[in-house]
Amino acid sequence: MSSATAHVKASASRAADSKPLEYLARGGFICYGVIHLLFAWLALQVAFGHSGKEGDQNGALQTLAGNGFGKVLLVVIAVGMVGLAIWQAFEAIIGESGPQDKTAVAERVISGIRAIVYLWLAWTAVKIVTGANSSSATKSQNKSSTLMSHSGGRWLVGLIGLVILGVGIGLIVYGVLKKFEKHLKTEEMRPSVRKSTRRLGMAGYAAKGAAYAIAGVLVVIAAVKYDPDKARGLDAALRTLAGHSYGPWLLALIAIGFAAFGVFCFSQAKYRKV
Repeated sequence: MSSATAHVKASASRAADSKPLEYLARGGFICYGVIHLLFAWLALQVAFGHSGKEGDQNGALQTLAGNGFGKVLLVVIAVGMVGLAIWQAFEAIIGESGPQDKTAVAERVISGIRAIVYLWLAWTAVKIVTGANSSSATKSQNKSSTLMSHSGGRWLVGLIGLVILGVGIGLIVYGVLKKFEKHLKTEEMRPSVRKSTRRLGMAGYAAKGAAYAIAGVLVVIAAVKYDPDKARGLDAALRTLAGHSYGPWLLALIAIGFAAFGVFCFSQAKYRKV
């Protein structure tokens, strides 16, 4: 390792260990939990045909924009997401303690991806507060349509769909195998808290994974059938499920899973290794 790289990692490590950043990250988990609870509520609304908002994180944040208090909460959420993004960026740079094997490298890559997701949520919240927000589902649809109009574009859209499907399957496996527990201070939990947190994490990751897997399949179908209407991300996944006879009840289960993940985030706010 070069001296310059070592210096960067040492500086990042000192910054990552700061108490203000830890408090900001823990507050960010609370905000992230709120987003998932709002998303769960929207999913229930979509399930039983009572929602005109997008069934994704964008729609979840939009539900807060109706009054002054909601906009203040959006600003708080934006700050919390920035805090999580900074923390995960440091994790991507320095990694967690322990041997830097292939698993550790993969964790650093995932931390970098999480940082981007958190920044996107923060930016979305800011756009909604300033009134400059537009439909993320429509943007996804338009981008897919533009891609598919170019040579090889349908193959690229199909590949994106497969990646989203892979992410969904990965989240399900991550939850079922309880891999999230290695990031928690389980030794500080009472047995009952450890048990409930484990169940919440398993249900939450499984629900998120199922939603993303369905979205990925729909994007692949959009590429195969040249139908950009299906390439609308989570919104299309939820509304496609709601359109089947069994869909509303399955969607209700997914909503419960997202709510479980929201509560799991509250537990992370206290017990996550930061």
